[in-house]
Amino acid sequence: MIPLQRFPVEPWHVREIGLDLNLLAQSESVFALSNGHIGVRGTLEEGDPSGLPGTYLNSFYEQRPLPYAEAGYGYPESGQSVVNVTNGKLIRLLVDDETFDMRYGQILHHERILDLRAGLLRRVVEWESPSGRIIRVRSTRLVSFTQRAILAAHYEVEAVNGATRVVLQSELVANEDMPRQSADPRVSAILERPLDPQLHSNSGNRSMLIHQTRISGLRMAAAVDHLVVGPSNVSAHSYIEEDWARTTAGTKLEPGETLGITKYVAYGWSSQRSLPALRDQVDAALSAVLHTGWHDLLAEQREYLDEYWDGADVEVGGDPAVQQAVRFGMYHVLQAGARAEQRALPAKGLTGTGYDGHAFWDTEMYVLPVLTATAPRAAADALRWRHSTIELATERARTLRLKGAAFPWRTIRGQECSAYWPAGTAAFHVNADIAVAAARYVQWTGDDEFERQCGLALLVETARLWMSLGYHGNDGRFHIDGITGPDEYSAIVDDNIYTNLMAAENLRQATESAKRWPNEADALDVEVDELNRWMAAADTMAMPYDHELGVHQQYRGSTEHEVWDFKASAVEDDYPLLLHSPYFDLYRKQVVKQADLVLAMHWRGNEFTLAEKARAFEYYEALTVRDSSLSACSQAILAAEVGQLQLAHDYLIEAATMDLQDLEHNTRDGVHVASLAGSWLALVCGFGGMRDYGGVLSFAPQLAPTMTRLSWSVRWRGCKIRVQVSPTDVTYSVDDGPDATVEIRHSGQLIALTTGVPVTRSLVKVEPLTPRPAQPAGRAPRSIAPQ
Repeated sequence: MIPLQRFPVEPWHVREIGLDLNLLAQSESVFALSNGHIGVRGTLEEGDPSGLPGTYLNSFYEQRPLPYAEAGYGYPESGQSVVNVTNGKLIRLLVDDETFDMRYGQILHHERILDLRAGLLRRVVEWESPSGRIIRVRSTRLVSFTQRAILAAHYEVEAVNGATRVVLQSELVANEDMPRQSADPRVSAILERPLDPQLHSNSGNRSMLIHQTRISGLRMAAAVDHLVVGPSNVSAHSYIEEDWARTTAGTKLEPGETLGITKYVAYGWSSQRSLPALRDQVDAALSAVLHTGWHDLLAEQREYLDEYWDGADVEVGGDPAVQQAVRFGMYHVLQAGARAEQRALPAKGLTGTGYDGHAFWDTEMYVLPVLTATAPRAAADALRWRHSTIELATERARTLRLKGAAFPWRTIRGQECSAYWPAGTAAFHVNADIAVAAARYVQWTGDDEFERQCGLALLVETARLWMSLGYHGNDGRFHIDGITGPDEYSAIVDDNIYTNLMAAENLRQATESAKRWPNEADALDVEVDELNRWMAAADTMAMPYDHELGVHQQYRGSTEHEVWDFKASAVEDDYPLLLHSPYFDLYRKQVVKQADLVLAMHWRGNEFTLAEKARAFEYYEALTVRDSSLSACSQAILAAEVGQLQLAHDYLIEAATMDLQDLEHNTRDGVHVASLAGSWLALVCGFGGMRDYGGVLSFAPQLAPTMTRLSWSVRWRGCKIRVQVSPTDVTYSVDDGPDATVEIRHSGQLIALTTGVPVTRSLVKVEPLTPRPAQPAGRAPRSIAPQ
């Protein structure tokens, strides 16, 4: 874990003072920069030391074998892994012939600052060489939101205590040495040097490297140009090989003099464009950014983020640690999707190699609800990517002998890459997650063109999948058997309520969309009888209930199983259980990896009464071990709804500081984008009580005991609605948008809002219906917040 004091609490910065070599990889994830197209880990400019070097291009991957002990029908034959592409961050420094390396000499001062408002990573170093020469280094790095292809950096070295010879070496490096990524030698052989050289060229201070992956056949280009500023006697030259390019600048500095280099790197990739086309693309991107210049590039970055924060910021009074953490989280959410532009949103964004760079269902259920409300264009692009893979999904469904489309559990390009079918292929809920996310986007934005072009097909083909998976039983209910819900400790179960309710919503939304677009529905061969069958299934969907216990079952019969021995697991420190216990034992007992029924009660909460939610929350709290980073935010949301405000706050802190404190011990592999998005969900949907059932936006705000105020904005149907909560009342306003009345609900009461006319209502306090629920032994919320 990362010590609490590692990142001091500040409202708009994440600051690291000093350098802990044991936490390099974690800091590299925290300080990673991305725009959704390019991602660079926060490694030191000099390259050494490092925890996990990484530069990534969204959806640029290599194909690799998926080994099986035994073959089986329908098993995916190959996987996909994100590739570490050409590293353009490197700027090495020599001081009087001694290498600037933080492991040698003496660090007099070292500080890195991630500026969340400016979109910059800054670094300040004072270093004394082994021979006693002191230099000061200042650097600024950005990945541009406005110029999608560009990574840029300004690096400056200053002599402090005497005349000093300095040499800067700016490099592009492909196929750099990496930690071993797989114990399977077949996979390691593919991923260790994944890029085959195709072209290298240099002219003046501009260099270019073009490479191609061996199996997936993807081609990428990286080009770099430099501006060198220093004393008049600066000398500069460049050298290039097929995997390596270097521009060197050197001079002698008197005390107070500086040598600076501004570095612009352009990236591009394609599976289809020719080498000359890709070459010209990155060359043009460099020319454009050189025309912009460094200072205007910084101004563009700040202007972009000012607009984003105007609609996305959440202000939390009285809770500075949560304030910093939620802004950190929202910044990484933006980085994951801002310029992805019809590419996947991986679970780790472009901040590391965790999960092989794959996208999962948490994109649609945790990240896209946030982007839909704050940056809807990015949400639409992510959904258009799903639509672009629909042919692969229909092909997968045919392989599984099903109708419609079966989207992958984990993927980069769109093919299924999960080698473990009980928690992969069987997790069919991903299809409803995608469909409902598309319907939610249309509901929030009124984007008819998206619905007509993309949303309808996503809804129709996933609806057909559910009809071929489910059946009407003798009890008159529609059942879906043999599937896996969000809880991966319960696999191949019948009537998982989350899956069933999401499927029902999928079917209803597909029916409504087909009726809105009859011509397009005809083109998809949708018939009236099919729509009727969809609605009949949705209206009779099974929801298992234990009448003796008075709680809904997570899946049919779940409450009848033996309860896991949590005390023994706590004594043995066996968490996470999946690393210490066989899945066979987990599957047959009552133990919940992550929120499942609780998640259903958030997203499909109109299917339950408040009393049912309170009873279920109490029951499943005692079973949920949160061995997934997705769980805490969902538990926070339902805890707030049922009046357990302190517990909700505890879970909020856990979700929000997941990476700032490395609570899951794997931040080194990249940040947890869904959990970071979950901090916004916990505040806005949890303490803000925001819901959108039936196409009506509603709020039921509450404040945690430590909070003095809470405010946020959402973009709803062309308007920006602002909500400001105090300990006694809440004020709603429409800050911009068309001059039209916007109807919302406050604690069940209908309110009509007009632009520029705030409306204030009293807070309606929710009293808890149960005592504070207990968690499994050893699994209380990790709620210690930094001071």
